[in-house]
Amino acid sequence: MKLLTIIEQDEDDKFVARCPALPGCVSQGDTRTEARANILDAIQGHIASLRKHGEPIPPSITEEVVEVEL
Repeated sequence: MKLLTIIEQDEDDKFVARCPALPGCVSQGDTRTEARANILDAIQGHIASLRKHGEPIPPSITEEVVEVEL
């Protein structure tokens, strides 16, 4: 399953990761690598909770990169 995650550095130099397909699924870390590992754990827990409560699981995404000339 593929889900989009967004990792951004905040004003305190922490990395905040979120998964838009799973509202409220947010994590953070001191490094981008740590934030990525933490959001993966959060996503797995979120999906486990959805399954437990019989809620729908969002579909996987397909990703496409577009090139823009500047």
